[in-house]
Amino acid sequence: MAEEITRDVAGQGPEVNLNIHVPHSARMYDYYLGGTTNFPADREAAGRALAVFPYARTAARANRGFMRRSICYLAESGIRQFIDIGTGIPTSPNLHEVAQQVNPEARVVYADNDPIVLIHAEALLKGSPRGVTAYVQGDVNQPDGILEAAHDTLDFSEPIALSLNAVLHFVPDGAHKITELLKAALPRGSALAVSHLTAEFAPEETSRVTQVYTAAGTPTRARSRDEFAQFFDGWDLVDPGIVPTPRWRPDHDGADEPTTDPEASCYGAVAIRP
Repeated sequence: MAEEITRDVAGQGPEVNLNIHVPHSARMYDYYLGGTTNFPADREAAGRALAVFPYARTAARANRGFMRRSICYLAESGIRQFIDIGTGIPTSPNLHEVAQQVNPEARVVYADNDPIVLIHAEALLKGSPRGVTAYVQGDVNQPDGILEAAHDTLDFSEPIALSLNAVLHFVPDGAHKITELLKAALPRGSALAVSHLTAEFAPEETSRVTQVYTAAGTPTRARSRDEFAQFFDGWDLVDPGIVPTPRWRPDHDGADEPTTDPEASCYGAVAIRP
């Protein structure tokens, strides 16, 4: 069995408040993907989102496809260490499955602020017998705690790939500052992979869905291409640069469903620290 590590950044014990009567973005995302780890409050909020943004399920699958392709690319490029913030409910293939299929010795640290994810973390910790997977209960708004915990598993003198997949649009203020703090902690040769909601392809629908999320207790902000590009300041974008998520190095084997730019409504990009 792979080496398994679970750590609670906040120091909480096993008894945590699941707060299942309040919708959570991770569980709504699970619902869009056809998962079962969601509750009536999540499904009701997801239903309201789908009513105004009917592409939500397709956009979620496009984000998963971007994660899979970007992590596969980075693992094939030789990166052996990964941090995934905003992990969400385990849905195969998970990031560690993608990375460890390429390199069985890959080391992966997951972080999410939904206690439900902590309960299901065992599914995230079943990786390659030669690799390492770890889970920390942490919030992207408190990056120092995540980085501190990640030092227990990763070697910060070697390149690390940071995945921020469909999470920064839930940080309406300070997202660029948080990203710069995370980037500064990573050594040369590290990578940043980000996908993010944008209103540039379906402005009316995107405006309405951000209002639904905000009303449900998860403030949400779509960003323009220029705002998205700022996340990568000082780093070298990997070809094809900033594109809608389905257009980032698409597979041609039928692994991803055909998706239009409005259906995706997310930009995706990968960059390397020079």
